[in-house]
Amino acid sequence: MFDNKNVLLYPLSVIYGMVTDIRNFLYNAGALRTEEFSIPVICIGNLTMGGTGKTPHAEYITALLSKNFRVAILSRGYKRKTRDFNIVIPSSSASQSGDEPLQIARKFPGVMVAVERNRVKGIKKILELRPDTEVIILDDGFQHRRLTPGFSILLYDYNKPVSEDHLLPYGSLRESRYNIRRADIILITKTPESISPIQQRLFISRIEKLPYQNLYFTAIKYKKPVPVFDNGPSAINLDWNSFADNGAVLVTGIANPGPLEVHLKKTFSKIIHLSFPDHHNFIQADMDKISNSWNELDTPVKYILTTEKDAVRLRSFTNLEEKIKSAFYYIPVGIEFLNESKDEFDKIINDYVRRNRQNDRIS
Repeated sequence: MFDNKNVLLYPLSVIYGMVTDIRNFLYNAGALRTEEFSIPVICIGNLTMGGTGKTPHAEYITALLSKNFRVAILSRGYKRKTRDFNIVIPSSSASQSGDEPLQIARKFPGVMVAVERNRVKGIKKILELRPDTEVIILDDGFQHRRLTPGFSILLYDYNKPVSEDHLLPYGSLRESRYNIRRADIILITKTPESISPIQQRLFISRIEKLPYQNLYFTAIKYKKPVPVFDNGPSAINLDWNSFADNGAVLVTGIANPGPLEVHLKKTFSKIIHLSFPDHHNFIQADMDKISNSWNELDTPVKYILTTEKDAVRLRSFTNLEEKIKSAFYYIPVGIEFLNESKDEFDKIINDYVRRNRQNDRIS
């Protein structure tokens, strides 16, 4: 049951669990005030501390809804150096907005992206600045109980079953796994594409989802590399099949870089992985380490690869040598719905926005 290195943290996780359980009970009982809005609000979140693939799923839903609705995205802006409400634009810096909101703003320039720690205050400010907004996507707001969203989507990492995890700080759970019942849709993320129907049913049985909850499996899809800086060859001209005898320095500052490393090992003969903490604030010493690792690679052709989220922060280091900049690429990530469930998911989300002008729970 216990990890010997962290066993002293277990009593703290018990206390933490008691506090979060009492807090959730008070909200559920109506003893603590929560606020609703007349505009559709879709919350995307998880029970664990990162690593579930939240950003590519948020981008998928943003792309889906922005075809027909005026969309705004509200995020906390994790690890940004500013504290007040901010509108994120493509020219913003990661220190002003946080890396994930900036990534989304650059990908969807027509969508309003804002950051605010207080989500109720943030929604009010969005509606004040852009009253024609038709739907707000709440990025990572599942534990923000002061706001009652109209629709909640919970992400659940297939490779890290919540039933085998523990509460913080002993484990990575932000709250008890039983709070999964607050979700309208459960997305099992990072699912192996080879999963069988029997394996899916066994997995679902461990979750013990309620009858009103829809559940879908999604898989991560890695796309062709894109230059971090403007002076590299375009991604279209890169032939991944020709990389078999070449090497790469992999630079990651994300919660779970393992799947990306496994994916790249199928293509590259040699990889040096420089792993940094999630949302790492890169400094010049890190860039020197990256450059030295690239120079040490003894393959005839070599690259520096990173994630799209890390590229947002790394792009500010414009003083790199040209040979380093031209070798620097990020790997975009998308998602794919399994079991041909994409159309059903899309319909549920679109129907909610169309029909729920008042923020009523559809479940």
